[in-house]
Amino acid sequence: MSRRGQVFKGWIDAYEHRLASGELGSVPIVLGLVMIWIIFQSLNSNFLSARNLSNLSVDIVGTGLIAVGIVFVLLIGELDLSVGSVSGLAAALFAVLNVLHGVPEWLALIIAVLCGAVIGVVHGFFFARVGVPAFVVTLAGLLAWNGLMLYILGTNGTINLDDEGLVAMLTSHYFSNVAAAYGLAALGAAVYFLNAYQDRRRRKAVGMPSRTLKEIVVRTGVLAVIAFAVAYVLNQFQGLPLSLLIFLVVIAGLDFLLRRTSYGRKVYALGGGVEAARRSGINVVWVRISVFMASGTMAAVGGLFLASRITSASQTSGSGILLMNAIAAAVIGGTSLFGGHGTTWSALLGMLVIQSIASGMALLGIQAAVQFMITGGVLLAAVVVDSLSRRSQRAHGRA
Repeated sequence: MSRRGQVFKGWIDAYEHRLASGELGSVPIVLGLVMIWIIFQSLNSNFLSARNLSNLSVDIVGTGLIAVGIVFVLLIGELDLSVGSVSGLAAALFAVLNVLHGVPEWLALIIAVLCGAVIGVVHGFFFARVGVPAFVVTLAGLLAWNGLMLYILGTNGTINLDDEGLVAMLTSHYFSNVAAAYGLAALGAAVYFLNAYQDRRRRKAVGMPSRTLKEIVVRTGVLAVIAFAVAYVLNQFQGLPLSLLIFLVVIAGLDFLLRRTSYGRKVYALGGGVEAARRSGINVVWVRISVFMASGTMAAVGGLFLASRITSASQTSGSGILLMNAIAAAVIGGTSLFGGHGTTWSALLGMLVIQSIASGMALLGIQAAVQFMITGGVLLAAVVVDSLSRRSQRAHGRA
């Protein structure tokens, strides 16, 4: 066997070992997404059109940002049921301050986001300091913040936002210059390579197992091909959406926070075991409060993007299946319900799956009820895979 064949065989053997030990990674989600795209494209040739994929890339952002906040809470093994109501409250607060009281958009936006952060701190305080179960605290928040939203809106019911305002531009602005999308693709591939290379150097310096340089190059090449393909498709319609750019920057930034900082290691440690984390000197109360603050903040940001998409805030903001979609996106994308496992990229993968199903159903004219059933089935499958993965990891002494 040639040297190159031995290298690839080594990669395959290593991956098979990870699969056998329950470390599935994102492969099942990616394969599932590819299957969904193939099925819908075969049923309707417009599914993979530049227009539809561009619209899909914008539609995933609002709920996806909320799902990113959910990831933080799931990593410590808890759940935040209030994010839908918090997102609706943030949108309503922004609309009332800006449209009815003339507060500048930038200031109203900051106040709305800070409102979400404060709500998250309140939830975290009652959970971490008082000892009320997170399920109960956030369920109470779901009701209370929804009531406050209705009270703030009052008899207005629906408040329309400025079509050319700052918030409206979040989902309506596109970078039409082709260099924007291609530049982002190139930057993403370069950053991935540099991070992977630096991680390899650090691991080799302390004698830890690390990826070979060839593997890093191949991974970077695959990522670059995907990124440039996406950029090409986006440029065939209106260019790079501002909302997608913001979404990717937020995901990458928070992923760095979780995986490259001491704070992130504390969050994962807490998800692995509360008592063990406490005995290692971690301030459990502070970490718990901080993850709920992150969840509340991202819920508010996501709510503003959702309001931007329809350029209005109404009594239905944050209601419906928003909460379920946000939680489902995080779980389907690979974040464990049992804590300690997952990344912010889970929100992106999960939202792509959910929104692809919704988009495909809409193109085929299938009623929403079928979409709910399919999404529910995908969510159940993701949880089953997660449970089986944990069982396999325990059998191999990895959990």
